[in-house]
Formats: sequence, structure tokens, C-alpha cells
Amino acid sequence: MTAKQVDVLLIGAGAMSSTLGMLLKQLDPSLKMAMVERLDQVAQESTDALNNAGTGHAAYCELNYTPQLEDGSIDTTKALNINSAFEMSLQFWSYLVEEGSLPAPSNFINPTPHCSFVWGDENVAFLRKRYETLSQHHLFRDMEYSEEPAQITEWMPLIMKSRKPGEKVAATRVAYGTDVNFGELSRSLVSNLVKQEDFDLFLSHSVEGLRQSKDGSWRVILKDMAAGQSKVIDAKFIFIGAGGAALPLLQKSGIKESKGYGGFPVSGQWLICNNPEVIEQHAAKVYGKPPLGAPPMSVPHLDTRIINGKKALLFGPFAGFTTKFLKQGSFLDLACSVRANNLRPLMSVGVNNLDLTRYLISESLQSHEARVKALQKYFPEARKEDWQLSIAGQRVQIIKRNEKGGGKLEFGTEVIVSEDKSIAALLGASPGASTAVQAMLQVIERAHPKLLASDEGQRMIKAMIPSYGEKLAENEALLKEVRTRTLATLELEKSSKAEPARGVA
Repeated sequence: MTAKQVDVLLIGAGAMSSTLGMLLKQLDPSLKMAMVERLDQVAQESTDALNNAGTGHAAYCELNYTPQLEDGSIDTTKALNINSAFEMSLQFWSYLVEEGSLPAPSNFINPTPHCSFVWGDENVAFLRKRYETLSQHHLFRDMEYSEEPAQITEWMPLIMKSRKPGEKVAATRVAYGTDVNFGELSRSLVSNLVKQEDFDLFLSHSVEGLRQSKDGSWRVILKDMAAGQSKVIDAKFIFIGAGGAALPLLQKSGIKESKGYGGFPVSGQWLICNNPEVIEQHAAKVYGKPPLGAPPMSVPHLDTRIINGKKALLFGPFAGFTTKFLKQGSFLDLACSVRANNLRPLMSVGVNNLDLTRYLISESLQSHEARVKALQKYFPEARKEDWQLSIAGQRVQIIKRNEKGGGKLEFGTEVIVSEDKSIAALLGASPGASTAVQAMLQVIERAHPKLLASDEGQRMIKAMIPSYGEKLAENEALLKEVRTRTLATLELEKSSKAEPARGVA
């Protein structure tokens, strides 16, 4: 059987693979590349609109990114890192829009204020402390805060309707928050890649085997699921960006770096509003505090979205437990991922996270009335007939060995690169697609450093991402420069001219 020869094989057609493909093609247009996707369309799993939070995660509103420490102080480390990473994504997308490689920004990104909302003395005190801490940093200087019901009503009228008189509430707002349709973004990126020379897209193809040759390249066996035939691709470098399927595929490679990793699958569900009058009354992403014991991906939010060009309103996500690694996966996925090298970490995490497992199962078994009751804490006038349940995407959280040989459950993402730099993978979920540019630059830095070492490589990367090599968290002047550009290019500035907040504590 004749093998197709490529420099780079991208497995999965979502946000990560499409971002890496575009970065590599910009840095070296001569690269021969192929992308393999087991579904019949691009970006239909974790990246698709209803399977993804759609929030341009910048830590403006997500309270789980700023935990309160035992001494009462706010840990901003993760917030600063995530905000800086998202700024890199905005810069890259701006460059591609300017170059004509992406369509008009409104096709994939729209200005949507990012808000946090809490009630009760303890939560209000937390949000006030969070605001006081974050707003001192130039990354978050535009954040507004209020405890005045009149001001909060201007920001989120739906949430303030029919609240208890005298209830203690507080909110923050960043006007230039974003709603990102990562599915449309990824489809646009892949559409551009397909038009370029030496790029092939194989839809409805599954990866049946991975075997490394003596010269270090990889022989990949594909199955054409439509025709029932096999294909062979010989690749010098492989990137596995297949969402929940990344772990099983990494295990198939047999590289030593895959040993000890396991996966903890978490499913999600949305309540979606079907009443146009209600939908029109809300225009923000409003995040609250998660229930006790909930995983980070289950932070509740009342969320304005633009999906297929139409405004939508979602609440959730409600977490659930499943043994599938993909929404269109198999209930045997978890069992098939068990290996001798990850059995102990998996068992350790299972024993130490029984409360979390029970919480996820109880969430998945909730009645419609119970879910609407949770919604009514944010929108008191919500009626159950105005909302319907929709299944969101699957996320596979990372389980890895700890220092004692047991297991540790992590809720971030991790880039895995083999010692010989011939294969890489992205494991984990949140904040996921929002930080795809930073994550894929890590892949290039670790697996293809020569692309960035030349004068031309440096010129190109700085053209795409002007802040590359700098720390925006430490350079206020550079942040102002790049943020001014991205807000204008991506047409986000129209929502950034907010009136000063009243009643700031």
C-alpha cells in the first residue's frame, strides 16, 4: 500500500489542530501537512458552539481562577496567566483578519460584557476583595464594581428582576469581554488551510494504528469510515489535538511520556432559552460561584451567545458523569484507557474523589424542575416552559502520577512532547480553546524550535503576535498597544466605552 508522505500530521480538526496548522503554515509555507478527523465535518466535537463554553476566557468573570487563600488574600496567579494567554489569541486572530485569512470578526467573535454576580454578605466580601486586588493590575484596570442595585440592573436587568428587597448583591463588569464561536473560528482556519498548497484534509477517517519507524518518523494507519478502506500516512511529526480522544491516541503511540496518564471524563448540559422576549433582555456573560464540590468547568453562568448568526441565551453548564471520552464516543472509552502504568493513579483518584463522582452523578439525574430552580437563583422570574435541556460536550480531565506514585486530578491543560520531538499531544480541558495560540506555540517551541530561531521566523512570529517573547503582565505600555489594536481590528471597542460605575465600594 502506497503511503502518503507529510511533514506534519494533525489528528483532530478542532481549535488546537487548526491553530497549530495555521501557525506552522505561516512560519513555513513549504511544509507538507495533513489533517485527519473521524467525523464527517470539521470542529463538531469539543470545539462546536454548544459543546464549548463560548467564553473568551480572560479571567474577567470566572471566579474559580482567583481562589481566596486561607489568609483572606486573593491568588491572582492563574488569572494573570490566562488573561495574558487570551491576549495572544486576540493578537493572532487580529493578524489573520488583517491578512484576509479569517472572515469578518462578527462571524466568530462578538463583544459581550464579562460580569461576575454574587449575593450574600460572605460572597459580596469576596467579590469586593477580588475586585480590589485585580483592578490594581493593568491587565484588569478596566474592571468595574458595584453593590448598587440600580447600577447592576443596568448591567444585567434580567438577573435583577424580582430579587428580594434589601438583598445584598455585588457585581463586576469588563465591557470588552467576548463571545467566541470556536467552531466557526476553527472551520474558517481549516477552510483557509485547505486552499493552500500541500495541505490535505481527511474527514470520516479514524486512526487505527501508530508505529514509529527506525528513522524516527511515524507510520499511521487510517480507516476511511465511509469507504471501509485503509490508508497509510508517513509523518515526520504528529500532533494529537483530538479532545477527549487525545489520551487513547497518545497511549497508542507507546512513547514513554504517555505513561502514568489517565483521564477523568466529565459531561455537561445546558438549559437553553426558547423565548425570544427573554433572550433579548440579556446581553452579557454573567458568572457566579460554583456549588460546593463542583468541578471548575461547572461554574454557573447566564450566557449570551451568538450561534449560527443568531442570539441565544444559555444557563449552565450542569455537570454529569459518563464513561465516554467524546460526545460521539463509546461507553467503553474509560475502561479501554486503563493500563498497568496508570492503574494506580486512576484508583487513587477514584478513591479520593468519591464525593466529586457522587456530585456528578446526582447532577446528571436532576429533574428539569431542579435545574430551573438553580437558574432562578440568577433569574428569579425564569419559567420552566421557556427553557429546554441540551447536551453539551465531553471533557476529559487529566489524571497523572503524583510524587508518591498515586494519582492527582487536574483541571487544566498540558502539552506532552516526546523526547525525540516527533510527536506531541494536548491533554485536558479548561481554559482550552481560549488559550490555543499560547498552547500551540509551546508545541512549536518544544518540537520545532528552528522555525522560531531564524531572523525570518522571529520577524514572522512578531508580526503575528507582537507581544511574543514579552510578558504582558509586566509591560503595561505594550499591553495598551496590543489591546488597542485587537479591540479595533476585532470590532470589540464598540462595547468597551462603558459609563463609570456608580456605588463603587
